[in-house]
Amino acid sequence: MTDAVRERFDRFAQAEAPGRSEMYAEWAAGIASDAQMQRLLTRIDPQHRQPPLVFAVTRLLGAPLGGYVAWREFVLAHADDVVAECECRTVQANEPLRLAALLPALSAIEGRIALLELGAAAGLCLYPDRYSYRYVDGDGAQRMRLDPDGGPSSVVLTSVVRGPLPPLRMPRIVWRAGIDLAPINVRDPEDRAWMDALIWPGEHERAARIAAAIDIVAADPPLLVAGDAIERLEQLASAAPPDATLVISTPGMLVYLPRAERETLIDRIGGMDARWITIDQPGLHDGWEPPIRVEDFRGFAVALDGRVCADADPLGRWWEWRAEGGTDAT
Repeated sequence: MTDAVRERFDRFAQAEAPGRSEMYAEWAAGIASDAQMQRLLTRIDPQHRQPPLVFAVTRLLGAPLGGYVAWREFVLAHADDVVAECECRTVQANEPLRLAALLPALSAIEGRIALLELGAAAGLCLYPDRYSYRYVDGDGAQRMRLDPDGGPSSVVLTSVVRGPLPPLRMPRIVWRAGIDLAPINVRDPEDRAWMDALIWPGEHERAARIAAAIDIVAADPPLLVAGDAIERLEQLASAAPPDATLVISTPGMLVYLPRAERETLIDRIGGMDARWITIDQPGLHDGWEPPIRVEDFRGFAVALDGRVCADADPLGRWWEWRAEGGTDAT
């Protein structure tokens, strides 16, 4: 089991953390060459020992931000607490910037929308109509900007668009709700502390963006239900306004489900009178229609009702339109 821990943290140190958090890259590299730490982490179920989760939990418990040696000393001194806290936590990135990549799919849905997110955490991705969008080219020059009907938002989602721009518009959200195993209440100081711990060290722009989004959510909280998405989906969906189009969103949450549960959930969504928006690893499931080739993607697949419309960074930092109907609008 230590081999699995070493390989997972080495991959994170080499391919995932660089460019986002050099501190996390250092911590992961340290674990990858530290047999004692690897043995400790084998005490945590594999579903709960992803590097970002382990690091966030240690920070929540008071681990110092700094070099690997000081962090390691803290973890070894609080090993039982770290293991126990990891076992009851899940990664809840709740990155509103993902909406910049999901907006093309949302723009294809006309009329009133009842938005239901699975794995909603604090619900920051339930407010696509309350944020401003700024789409730029690779050099940072603005290609398009969209603002809410009431004017520019305190949250501006800036994303690089490669290739043509599809038609984009603000969605009309009239109802918003979410399901999560452990919903986050942005008005609760302890929950806010957990959200802060989930932000990687060095991600200053992201921290400011999430703080501004939290203020919007706190002023008008969504309906958040605790429970399993498969078990609670149909019940919560029945509460949506009947005169609105139900849109079920699964941004980045399906990867955390075992394969059998993931397939069951996708089938359940497909059998409902609803639209489905997601952003997932191309090879994660077989829900794409028509089937896609993993090697054709640089990032994740954005899809509406299983039909891929964009290749995108998993956090929405860039995207490329992959369906017909793009424009060169500015």
